[in-house]
Amino acid sequence: MVAEEPVAPVLLAQLLEVPPARVDEICEELARAYDADDRGFVLVRVAGGWRFQSHEDLADHVERFVVQGQSSRLSAAALETLAIVAYKQPVSRAQVSAIRGVEADAVMRTLQTRGYIAEAGRDSGPGQALLYVTTDKFLERLGIDSLQDLPPLGDFVPEGDLVSGLERELLGRL
Repeated sequence: MVAEEPVAPVLLAQLLEVPPARVDEICEELARAYDADDRGFVLVRVAGGWRFQSHEDLADHVERFVVQGQSSRLSAAALETLAIVAYKQPVSRAQVSAIRGVEADAVMRTLQTRGYIAEAGRDSGPGQALLYVTTDKFLERLGIDSLQDLPPLGDFVPEGDLVSGLERELLGRL
């Protein structure tokens, strides 16, 4: 309860002197029990570890208590850039800019400063561009355990018939 970040099962296993698989079993049992008891907090697996957090039904109350006039939401450009990095990683700034169709350097710096993306090496191609990936903080803020928990990208892409129809309609107006 005192950890600022999710605690990895391996660390908990070392502290409790039990195998990591047993830690996961115990945490899953506790999570189910807390949920069944309808408590104000839950135990969740996020960013590769376990964390206590307030129940989602109490989000409005917690937000009013914690935020109190602060606003640190990400802009639409930052969210778009973050989504590109999440789904394409590792990815360079130039690749992100090409996908977005606009310069992404400033937004990428903001995301890196906030701890949502990090440098992960260099591209082996010409220029050896820096490559970026999302961080555990990104997973934690989304409330997911791994990138495999992201929704499939296909859920956000319109069907081919719709795109073709829109294209015909737009070309007909020109």
